[in-house]
Amino acid sequence: MLFNSFGFGIFLIVVFALYWFVFNQKLQQQNLLLMAASYFFYACWDWRFLFLLIFSTLLDYFTGLKMYEAKNQRLKTFWLWLSITINLGFLGVFKYYNFFAASLASVCADIGIHLSPFTLNVILPVGISFYTFHGLSYVIDVYKGRIKAERNFIDYSLFVSFFPLLVAGPIERATHLLPQVKAPRKFDYQEAINGLRQILWGLFKKAVIADQCADYANLIFANSAHYSGSTLVLGAIFFAFQIYCDFSGYSDMALGIARLFGFELLRNFAFPYFSRDMAEFWRRWHISLSSWFRDYLYIPLGGSKTGTWLKVRNTLIIFLVSGFWHGANWTFIIWGLLNALFILPSILLKTNRNHLEIVAKGKALPTPREFIQMVITFIQVIFAWIFFRADSVTQAFKYIGGIFSKSLFSVPELDVSKEQLLEVILLIITFIIVEWQGRESQYAIEKLTWLRKRGYRLAFYYTLIIVIFLFTGKEQQFIYFQF
Repeated sequence: MLFNSFGFGIFLIVVFALYWFVFNQKLQQQNLLLMAASYFFYACWDWRFLFLLIFSTLLDYFTGLKMYEAKNQRLKTFWLWLSITINLGFLGVFKYYNFFAASLASVCADIGIHLSPFTLNVILPVGISFYTFHGLSYVIDVYKGRIKAERNFIDYSLFVSFFPLLVAGPIERATHLLPQVKAPRKFDYQEAINGLRQILWGLFKKAVIADQCADYANLIFANSAHYSGSTLVLGAIFFAFQIYCDFSGYSDMALGIARLFGFELLRNFAFPYFSRDMAEFWRRWHISLSSWFRDYLYIPLGGSKTGTWLKVRNTLIIFLVSGFWHGANWTFIIWGLLNALFILPSILLKTNRNHLEIVAKGKALPTPREFIQMVITFIQVIFAWIFFRADSVTQAFKYIGGIFSKSLFSVPELDVSKEQLLEVILLIITFIIVEWQGRESQYAIEKLTWLRKRGYRLAFYYTLIIVIFLFTGKEQQFIYFQF
């Protein structure tokens, strides 16, 4: 059940009506309704994997209680590592077993040993990386004493499975979401309107920008050997906007839907393509995952408050793990390594905290220096995205080799009409302008301060709705569902 599907629209309306009109001011009944709706939502993907979600929830719920009641540190540590081992074990079996088995067979073949490893013929349970990290953050926070163990199973289950964030985040923290689950909620009309506005923008990013860019990116990457270097550059740019608008579009819809029910989820994107260096980019891209790795891996390793070698080691570890989190393929690991190499100079030179505010805050345009910084950062991001998108490391290197050829400065050519290509490029340019105008808000169209009259703003919203209907075709799955 995709956010951009008719079926989900019906589901959302029914749950919203029951939540506010039948169970209003009945907190436990509201939470039970949302929990049941979340399990139904997940079962619509594949009911056979519902047991994994329930098992993971039960495991961390009881582990949290056992740690909280433990009489000594040794017992407390035992329950923590039991939860971590089982959670990562399930994640490893479903997501990484085949990768390791194939890699081992390949290495052995290189030294003359031929293996026929047993592989699992199962699909990856949707959202497993996200709800596993929800549970891990909870048990670690209970262990560290940041939060008390939750005794109400319905409340805890809702924290793990809340349907707006269940399959593709943002990755929530118990310290942030659980207090909201336990607090009475009143309907706020302005907040609901804000939520609908954010859903609208997320739908536009997904249906109009991401899905149109996907058609061209897929075409170019699938036939990269037959295209010029300039066309390959265009394909990489199309993918950059596809993945950003696809994932941030999902996140906008998730945050907007949560607002309809009185919840405030963690912000996941903050205009990352306007970043002036890679450190700023990673503070603005997939914020919930970046901050998760920072708090639960990077800082425990020593963070940046260590010697030069340890800074390098910690940075490499965090980005390699981040790459591996995204998928069981060497392409993701190289993508993570590239990002580590791009960000290391700013960490070693202690310039990684130079750009904490959004670029050109309070100004209409960036300075020439800021513009050049944004362009350089965007080029680095796009270069790394090639490995992320490629089916194999070999294809990625061939793609890059095709870019740096004599045809790099030729006019891009695609097997589509110039009118179609120009239409998509104009859509991207329009999107960039709107994002730039709204970059100081939580999302681009939150305030629309550049449209001073209310009539202009309403016309803008109606235009978005019309454009969404015009460009909505087949329902394309969100990219991050595969992670």
